[in-house]
Amino acid sequence: MHVSAFICNHNSFLIYGSLEEPTLKNWSRVTHVSVSLAFVISVVFAACGYMTFTGYAEGDIFENYCRDDNLATFGRFCYGVTVILTFPLECFVTREVIANVFFHGNLSTVFHIVVTVVIIAVATGVSLVYDCLGIVLELNGVLSATPLVFIIPTACYLRLSKERWNHSDNLISCLILAVGVLVMTVGFVLTILHPQECSHGKEMFYCFPSNVSFRNSTLPP
Repeated sequence: MHVSAFICNHNSFLIYGSLEEPTLKNWSRVTHVSVSLAFVISVVFAACGYMTFTGYAEGDIFENYCRDDNLATFGRFCYGVTVILTFPLECFVTREVIANVFFHGNLSTVFHIVVTVVIIAVATGVSLVYDCLGIVLELNGVLSATPLVFIIPTACYLRLSKERWNHSDNLISCLILAVGVLVMTVGFVLTILHPQECSHGKEMFYCFPSNVSFRNSTLPP
């Protein structure tokens, strides 16, 4: 369910408005290029991670590398920089919602800073308390991403449609809605019954000196 967690619906309006020429053609080009690039990178990382560690592959591939691996440490650093640069996008959306709901869309400079600091402080505090993101991403995927992508849009379309739900024009929407409900239900049940294990920063067994010969060999399936 991790794949379902990577959504950007909440950023779409802000990113569309930031385009120099906000047209559907430019928006289509930006979304297709960015999503295609993200897909290729995700597939490459997933394939390389599994081919390297096979059955020992963790949800966070960096957990498979030992602490004395300098290249992996550099990779963790690059990943951290990526998160730092991405995090403000999430803050922008949350701050925009708070401004529209509680302040009628207008924030003074003082409240702008206060709201931003509070959002970052709360998110940082939660992240420092809980170190296992697997269950978080899975629940986010099945309870947030799936309704946003499959259920809510199709339900709204069917509700506003002048035809009956079983009309030929609505069959695809009904199919997507049913699949979305099925994925959300099954995904939630599987996440609760079979939660992903977390290593809590513990190094893999092959990182210890007694298993140095194992580290230099190919991991068995």
